[in-house]
Amino acid sequence: MDWKNTTSRYGSLTIGIHWLMFLLFVAVYATIELRDLFEKGSDPREVLKTWHFMLGMLVFALVWLRLAARLSGPTPVIQPEPPNWQQLSAKLLHLALYALMLGLPLMGWLLLSASGKPIPFFGLQLPALISENKDLAKQIKEVHETVGTVGYYLIGLHVAAALYHHFILRDNTLTRMLSGRK
Repeated sequence: MDWKNTTSRYGSLTIGIHWLMFLLFVAVYATIELRDLFEKGSDPREVLKTWHFMLGMLVFALVWLRLAARLSGPTPVIQPEPPNWQQLSAKLLHLALYALMLGLPLMGWLLLSASGKPIPFFGLQLPALISENKDLAKQIKEVHETVGTVGYYLIGLHVAAALYHHFILRDNTLTRMLSGRK
């Protein structure tokens, strides 16, 4: 399989990054949801929060590679071609998902910065983006959590659309993103 996209299928780079991002999203959401199993201030809760942030920042780093891969070659054609409204819906949903992959980690970074907390990234300390401001931190946290909740729906809609195309419309939407499939 070629690493570059062609007009008939995604390349191995795009496919690999897509599924890696999926796993990262599962891990990011799992770490923040599982933290509620532990008391505030407990070590396991703090470890889960740290992993939530570091994995979110990994999403932020990898989304740039994903965008470069997406923009560097053609987008494989869906056969048979869907109606214009479905193509527009897909573009808007992908745009929203990219905004999520960029915006949520950036808000997390801003949140830790405004909270005056250290900003860990796999053994490194990232610089604060803004100075400490507890009131602003509360506002950013609310937006971050709301957008995170919206993310569940966007990801769910993306998955549902792929399955709809595969099992109901029986087009090649999903198989273009599966390795080794024709």
